[in-house]
Amino acid sequence: MNPNLAGAGVAEPDPRALRASRGPKKWRQPPPEVLPAWLAEMDFPAAPVVVDGLRDYLADGLLGYPYWPHGSPVRELFATRMAQRHSWRPPPGQVREFATVTQGVHLALWLATRPGDAVAVHAPLYGPFRAGLARMDRELVPIPMIDGPGGWYWDPERLERDLTRTGCRALLLVNPHNPTGRVFTAGELTALAALAERHDLLVISDEIHADLTYPGHRHIPIASLDPAIAARTVTLTSASKAFNLAGMRCATGHIGPARLRAAIDAQPVELHGAANLLGVQASVLAWQEGDAWLADLLRRLTANRDRLGAALAERLPGITWHPPEASYLAWLDCRALGLGTEPAAHIRQYGGVQLSPGTDFDPGGDGFVRLNFATSDALLEELIDRLARGARPAAPAEVTPC
Repeated sequence: MNPNLAGAGVAEPDPRALRASRGPKKWRQPPPEVLPAWLAEMDFPAAPVVVDGLRDYLADGLLGYPYWPHGSPVRELFATRMAQRHSWRPPPGQVREFATVTQGVHLALWLATRPGDAVAVHAPLYGPFRAGLARMDRELVPIPMIDGPGGWYWDPERLERDLTRTGCRALLLVNPHNPTGRVFTAGELTALAALAERHDLLVISDEIHADLTYPGHRHIPIASLDPAIAARTVTLTSASKAFNLAGMRCATGHIGPARLRAAIDAQPVELHGAANLLGVQASVLAWQEGDAWLADLLRRLTANRDRLGAALAERLPGITWHPPEASYLAWLDCRALGLGTEPAAHIRQYGGVQLSPGTDFDPGGDGFVRLNFATSDALLEELIDRLARGARPAAPAEVTPC
């Protein structure tokens, strides 16, 4: 471990524990000889304040029905956290909890749009959102992310034309963006808000990676721009990404549109699933007591990101990227390697490392891979070595279990 991070409080991951019977899907799905760097969860154990707090919560064995007459405690806590971190305090009475952010996205689209309606999304895009639109028979209107010298950007004029052409009804915003890692600026968000107003769009903003924004960049909830955009926006987030709590099943959303809020409240109780009791408690612990751990985590992730960037420049000049402005996910352009539209398959076969195929994020993913660098120094070094081997067109020596 980097000695400068020895007191960070972020525990080193144990590959044996990750591979064990209770280990996460990220590690258990691939075979032992393959090093996983695909699914968007960290190898680091959850924050001790969360683990210890849950242990205390479980000590008396009382796990009956919760009594939340005005909604779970994450509603008020979400509003407080938005005020403290982003100078925006949504009314707690307009906040609802969900099992996951993806559930909140799909529920909002299901209730507020109809089959055949068009939904605009920045592309490449998170695969489950594309799949959800297809299953609900909503038309995907891609907002292409453009690879420029200064990073990823999009074209507002093209988007305006596409909105007009398709009669688009909703904008699904992922900010920070997955998979490119872009943190949209105030100017970009203002442009999106203006388009939403002119075209009367519902805005659904997935902000789950916001707490993982790197120094030098600032996350801005689009709903914080002004009351008008807040009134047409669903803002969704969770402690799951930043605090590695994906299995706890708890997300939170501010439902700005009054009609949609009423439609959600009119659904039969738990028809669409509900937040988990322990997930709510874990979220409360993370958001109330975990910010010191989160700051240490960001220092660790910054070091990993920079180390990966140096390795790409020195050892893998055929792979290019724009360092992510948030998240622990690297969107790598492998097109110059000549490995076809799905280089992840070649890299897995010859390097023994599993990355997310870029085609999982189509349109716009051909020739790309997504790499998760939220791991230990030792595993990151092994990951870089395997990536370097797998990126060569010729088969290297056999890989060994990690």
